Amino acid sequence: MSEPSEPALSFTAFVLSLASTAAIHFGDLPDPVTGEPVEKNLAGAAQMIEILALLDAKTRGNLTAEERQVLEQVLYELRLRFVEVSGLNKRIIEP
Repeated sequence: MSEPSEPALSFTAFVLSLASTAAIHFGDLPDPVTGEPVEKNLAGAAQMIEILALLDAKTRGNLTAEERQVLEQVLYELRLRFVEVSGLNKRIIEP
């Protein structure tokens, strides 16, 4: 008897996996292995955002409407979260 195979990774699942990694770097989610809270790693979060932006640029015109919507929404939310966590919005507003 063969073992049941895992379902193929979809593009949406891949994007959400990268977004989850960014959330871990933001300190919003616990370490997936230990379940312990993690320190914020803004460089790691920024790198995940850059990877998703690269993915957005390189897949333009080749995604379904649903895939495009998920990717755009994830990028929007992660960029907003980065501004919140990094304090950039305070630097812009306050002299």
